[in-house]
Amino acid sequence: MEYLELSDFLRKRREALQPEDIGLPRGRRRRTPGLRREEVASLAVMSTDYYSRLEGGRGPQPSMEMLAAIARALRLTLAERDHLYVLAGHGVPPRSAGGDHVNPGLLRIIDRLVDTPAQVLNRLGETLLQTPMDIAFEGELTNFEGLERSAIHRWFLREGERDLYADDEVRANHSRVLVSGLRSVYATDGDKSRAGSILRALLDGSEEFRRLWGVHEVGIRHLEAKRFRHLGVGELELHCQLLDDLEQQQTLLVFTARPGSVSAERLELLSVIGSQRLLSTEK
Repeated sequence: MEYLELSDFLRKRREALQPEDIGLPRGRRRRTPGLRREEVASLAVMSTDYYSRLEGGRGPQPSMEMLAAIARALRLTLAERDHLYVLAGHGVPPRSAGGDHVNPGLLRIIDRLVDTPAQVLNRLGETLLQTPMDIAFEGELTNFEGLERSAIHRWFLREGERDLYADDEVRANHSRVLVSGLRSVYATDGDKSRAGSILRALLDGSEEFRRLWGVHEVGIRHLEAKRFRHLGVGELELHCQLLDDLEQQQTLLVFTARPGSVSAERLELLSVIGSQRLLSTEK
């Protein structure tokens, strides 16, 4: 089946995106305007052949999951993402609060945080994107399915979820932050929302959650500094910085260490460990 308008749109957006926009060196031999097809395919985690056929206007109708990956790879705005879905025959997806489309501005920021643990989350604590350093620090968080996509759900119901946190004070604060955050989303979205489904699962499965929910706290904030215990590098004292995208209701979470501290040295070591793991998985 041919998608000529889709083909033209993908090509124009690819040519408009520069290597520097995604943290790639331009190189002296680059003649292609914008990105190469194989670079877009790599960013979207799909084969170059599949993306090339799609951009060439050939092949089957792409799935919504494929389109979401391409929209992120091409750093599309929300309006451009909607247009992409329409051209592919799916119609405009619902713009629910806390959706999965990451704003290009946040993508540009996170592209440059190559040596820093950072991730983008939606209102329900679902991780949409991680830096390689964050994967080395916390593990892969984007591959969960169902209600387990939510860090709130995993924190109270999944065994081992708290092992990274070094002491009871940090864990207790994190529990209160997550419960108060879910309460705010639930109050806005209502009982029939995804927040409502998470709430019912937690009330049914966690005595700790039921107790904290009954306190009716809102607006609880993270501790300024948190201590973690990483199996690879030991204890880390990190500061948690948050940058909110109010339009899309997503948050960029960044972990930093005080310059010159032992934790900063251990983060550098973690960067090396993470790079070695990435290389081993690519072989």
